[in-house]
Amino acid sequence: MYLGLDIGTSGVKAVLVSEAGAVVATAARELALSHPAPLWSEQDPGAWVTGAIGAVDDLASRHPREVAQVRGIGLSGQMHGATLLDEDGRPLRPAILWNDGRSQAECVALEQRCPSLHAIAGNLAMPGFTAPKLLWVARHEPAIFARIAKVLLPKAYVRYRLTGEMVEDMSDAAGTLWLDVGQRRWSPPLLQATGLDLHHMPRLVEGSAVSAVLAAEFAQRWGMAKGVMVAGGAGDNAASAIGLGAIAPGDAFLSLGTSGVVFRVTDRFASAPASAVHAFCHALPDLWHQMGVMLSAAASLAWLSDVMETPAAALLAPLGERVDGPSPIKFLPYLDGERTPHNDAAASGALIGLRGATGRGQVVQAVLEGVAFAARDNLAALSTASGPVAEVDLVGGGSRSPLWAQICADVLGIPVHRVEEGEVGAALGAARLGRLAATGEKAADVCTRPRRLATFAPRASVTAAYDEAYRRWRALYPALKESA
Repeated sequence: MYLGLDIGTSGVKAVLVSEAGAVVATAARELALSHPAPLWSEQDPGAWVTGAIGAVDDLASRHPREVAQVRGIGLSGQMHGATLLDEDGRPLRPAILWNDGRSQAECVALEQRCPSLHAIAGNLAMPGFTAPKLLWVARHEPAIFARIAKVLLPKAYVRYRLTGEMVEDMSDAAGTLWLDVGQRRWSPPLLQATGLDLHHMPRLVEGSAVSAVLAAEFAQRWGMAKGVMVAGGAGDNAASAIGLGAIAPGDAFLSLGTSGVVFRVTDRFASAPASAVHAFCHALPDLWHQMGVMLSAAASLAWLSDVMETPAAALLAPLGERVDGPSPIKFLPYLDGERTPHNDAAASGALIGLRGATGRGQVVQAVLEGVAFAARDNLAALSTASGPVAEVDLVGGGSRSPLWAQICADVLGIPVHRVEEGEVGAALGAARLGRLAATGEKAADVCTRPRRLATFAPRASVTAAYDEAYRRWRALYPALKESA
């Protein structure tokens, strides 16, 4: 048996996977976000640990025999979060998360301080990344900055609490702007640009390598044997790729989680900062990947659900499984700013075209289409960077909706595949990495593709209408930006 833990933004997921690769059981715990000021997004690191322990406690209580057989554990997690620890390993402040937009000025300063940033890190300086957050802390909270002994990402902090070891994998480290992504090692010049050095960084391992051993107290708590291996793991999207078997150059998927991602595997470090495309290490040695990132995907539907005080499923149900064409309403899903292609933390969401006769269904459809249009922006950016994407698997919470899958296919103009276990992709990928660390098996034998449940092809009857709707939608961001 193998255990995967996914430290997400809205919750922690745990998945128990058998030797045959099947998901035996899952458990989850919700997490709360804090927004103490405009553009700020923070979380209590202790809540990640409490959630992870609680989720495994749940599995152990319901499936004690299976949990006792766990041989390897893998971790995945939300990327970029700055978890600042003192000399005793205690958090100095709440973690600053991936969707925090306060450090725009520090991004400008970082690029000025380090002209080689793009060549080394392979990415633009964006407020979501970790390094600009540290410049913000140095400028606005100097007393805290002076006490920093280590900087960990969210899943690395959970690993530390479960094993006592401070270790990070290559895929998550690539999202800090401190990693030499091509060489897969920390970059002293990038660290120096933020007032840090190698001593502030955790040890690096590949995602499929052993990073630590589960602490005896937790092995005893969960009835496991001593010496359970904990893998390096992966950032959430790289872990999802492992869960999908996306380990060959050209493999691609679309994630509709809290944030949204168009992801493609590459066999080399292929940076494309001019397109605001991310170039990161994959979770396996000698592989990299490119990503286009939108900050509010399923989060946009969750926002609408909150505003309308109606569960998301109830909002979607009246629309059925397909629509006859675009909504007359247009939605910009920039509720937390945007990365690809705009790199604009100050971008805001909008509903355009409202009339007195506008119905709820038209607004709901507009939200789904706005996210799909943003995904098309991301797809275009990846295509410009390294060629077209022919098809995508669909994962994340949004993959539950056949309607959203069909809209994505119609908007993107390529087949979209719903896959088995698409909602637990990152946790499943983490479990697979745990297996690789524990057994030393070949990745190709473990990271197999899931069964495709349904394929949604673009419909010729609506393609032209969606192309025109996308053209009009694209004009909204610059127009609103100009008038802001």
